Amino acid sequence: MSEQYVVGLQEVDETDIALVGGKGAHLGGLARIEGVRVPAGFCVTTRAFRRVMADAPTIDERLEQLSRTDPDDREAIRTLSAELRGIVEGVGVPEDLAAGIGRALADLGEGAACAVRSSATAEDLPTASFAGQQDTYLNIVGSGAILEHIGRCWASLFSERAVTYRQRAGIDHRTVDMAVVVQRMVRPESSGVLFTADPVTGNRKVATVDAGFGLGEALVSGLVNPDVFRVRDGEVVERTIAAKQRAVYAVPGGGTEEVTVDARRQEQPALTDAQVVRLVGLGRRIEAHFGRPQDIEWCLVGAGARSAGSSDTDAEFQIVQSRPITTLFPVPERDDQDNHVYLSVGHQQMMTDAMRPLGISVWQHTAMAPMHEAGGRLFVDATRRLAAPTSRAGLLDIVGRGDPLIRDALETVLDRGDFVPTLPDPAPATPPAGGGPPAPIETDPAVVTGLIERSRESIAALERDIRSKTGPALFDFLLDAFEEHKRALGDRLSMQAIMAGMEATWWLNDKLYEWLGEKNAADTLTLSAPGNITSEMGLALLDVADVIRPLPEVLAFLQDTGQLADDTFLDELTKRTGGPEARAAIEAYLDRYGMRCVGEIDITRPRWRERPTTLVPVILDNVRNFEPGAAARRFEEGLEKARQKEADVLARLRALPADGDADGEGDGDAKADETRRMIERVRTFIGYREYPKYGIIRRYFVYKRALLEEAGRLVRAGVLDDTEDIYYLTFQELHDVVRTNRADGRLIQERRDDFRTYQSLTPPRVLTSDGEAVRGTYRREDVPDGALIGLPVSAGTVEGRARVVLDMAEADLEAGDILVTAYTDPSWSPLFVAVAGLVTEVGGLMTHGAVIAREYGLPAVVGVDGATRLIRDGQRIRVHGADGYVEILE
Repeated sequence: MSEQYVVGLQEVDETDIALVGGKGAHLGGLARIEGVRVPAGFCVTTRAFRRVMADAPTIDERLEQLSRTDPDDREAIRTLSAELRGIVEGVGVPEDLAAGIGRALADLGEGAACAVRSSATAEDLPTASFAGQQDTYLNIVGSGAILEHIGRCWASLFSERAVTYRQRAGIDHRTVDMAVVVQRMVRPESSGVLFTADPVTGNRKVATVDAGFGLGEALVSGLVNPDVFRVRDGEVVERTIAAKQRAVYAVPGGGTEEVTVDARRQEQPALTDAQVVRLVGLGRRIEAHFGRPQDIEWCLVGAGARSAGSSDTDAEFQIVQSRPITTLFPVPERDDQDNHVYLSVGHQQMMTDAMRPLGISVWQHTAMAPMHEAGGRLFVDATRRLAAPTSRAGLLDIVGRGDPLIRDALETVLDRGDFVPTLPDPAPATPPAGGGPPAPIETDPAVVTGLIERSRESIAALERDIRSKTGPALFDFLLDAFEEHKRALGDRLSMQAIMAGMEATWWLNDKLYEWLGEKNAADTLTLSAPGNITSEMGLALLDVADVIRPLPEVLAFLQDTGQLADDTFLDELTKRTGGPEARAAIEAYLDRYGMRCVGEIDITRPRWRERPTTLVPVILDNVRNFEPGAAARRFEEGLEKARQKEADVLARLRALPADGDADGEGDGDAKADETRRMIERVRTFIGYREYPKYGIIRRYFVYKRALLEEAGRLVRAGVLDDTEDIYYLTFQELHDVVRTNRADGRLIQERRDDFRTYQSLTPPRVLTSDGEAVRGTYRREDVPDGALIGLPVSAGTVEGRARVVLDMAEADLEAGDILVTAYTDPSWSPLFVAVAGLVTEVGGLMTHGAVIAREYGLPAVVGVDGATRLIRDGQRIRVHGADGYVEILE
């Protein structure tokens, strides 16, 4: 396209964002869709804006200053934004540009009233809508006024809200340009917004229409509540008609006015049902054109807009804006049109953050079940298990024990009756010759030690054999290693050991509540259970603190965070008096646990071995909050509490009178004997629950190191710019790059942009193929008003200061604090030794945070929806670990 400063809307489409901004590009695209009417108009292009900016010599200095400003420094942003707007408005519109705009205005009609609208290159994008961040001016009359408002639109690129939005989205202000759209003003009797997917639930098959009288400004500004229509399959399925007392209309001489709607008309619908359905049909056409759900601003003009009795075809819808709905959670791709119900893997694995493509694909390669990606997260398709009665009951039972919100969400879908088909149970598998089900696993500690030794040998073989593998041969080797990985993960004896510990826990909780009225008795009976690799990890860091505590130079070095750099940390530490001893303690810890990190199921996340400074805040907390020898004392204290609890429940059971049951179950001695066997069983196996995950993460670190070595070779060869570029490729794509020595830099950048977008999304526990994020609820009436409900996972009641921690590396804890966070995976365990209680947004009875909370005797409630938002850092709260709720005390 030639060096043009003014172009007609009919000359551009959605590929021209760099020239006419997001709004202008989308309007140009809309104008090309058959049957879609867009008010006539033109764009003052980004080339015109850049020319104006070039005439403002001090602008670059201010932009440089702004780029270095903290997004949370509101005062600095306010000051710099005001200065930038003043500079831009002071430049004015050059004469030749003003002449070009005048010619375009003449084409719209002499004296035409216009809407003048900002159109930045970083708005109305699939990744960021920027809705409402720049300015729009309605019913502007006269060329002089229009030129003035074009200047205001340019300046609105630097409004405080737009600058803050870009700062938080990670968008460089110097890369964003501003175009301006000028359109003939529409004077509708009705207007509003159409969402082609439900913006609340995400359901792609349900469209929502908000409608009011007059211009849409009355709705946008909150002046009135709109009529709301919900449409599915070409039918209005729900409507709410509001009392629309006020409306905004264009004034003939320019500008707008707010008027009172005639009382007889206030509760009349702004659209008929037929008009709503017709509008949604237009929306579906627009959605198909742009390839994703849309947020569409519309106006209805013509006789049909003014009278419900007029012919519907007399009224005409005009579309004045369409942008992607950026808040919807994506839906897994599928190759059929059937209904599907997906369960979040992240909520089971205690890692709900977005994952990078390499992390996703490696997890898919090593998972025991097919997994589907959406929004940087993984999901399993539960539809088949929900369809058959027996497998449905089993699935609901197992997920209900772990996370009642998931069970409730699934039951919500099932209760609709028409989404999940009912299928017969599959025929039972033919039993193996010579027998039925395998004999139950014996309560034998040797089973656990044997499993652990087998895991160690397998990983040692992996580490040995991978050393000689490079290039394409490495990927062939890894594919075989992934199969061994899955074999180890699905080892029958290992699964039996895990289930033995879990089932014994459930048995103890159920039976001791039935017989003694004891809630969550297993929480105490499993304190300091042997062989729990994750709880040992937290205690081991207390031992590291014991080494460092008497070393003042080392402590001073660790406390000066400005000196801490991961690549030199250990070497610099050694230079301090006592440094060699401190380094040896940290190195020993990293040798055993350095493959762990927050979000460790994503192979791309930095491990403690790669970023050892992550552990420094926790070590310093341990130095401050504990006395020497705390690890051994805590373990012994837990062990003694477990022994006392065992003696207590057994004595109370033996004292129970016989109740005459024919099977003898009423006999207290019999109940005590069975309980004693179950206590022995749970203490034998419950610690092993954490070991398979430890083995997975050890293997992952071996894979990662080998892949990063290949990435280093690719960087040295000029194929990649940075080793971490491989994180934005799938395993197969990386294999192809290694094989061909060619990489697609644009694809890598697109994946980076996608990942940044996915990070801002909240994954649902349950997601349907319609795009609906189904939220479960706790259906309980046994909690105080105002309490936050969750799942009880570790008994006890504790009151203390809430510390809301979203990043483990930024934790600053004191004894008695209650940790409040989104989720905890095993890497958070070192923090558990310093706190008195735990509250998380995600979790279940047998997830890692719950297991370790019980190990350490911390009252804990998990699955508290919105905990990090509803509980403020520093508030005093009370955690009811046995009853599953949290009270905010101040």
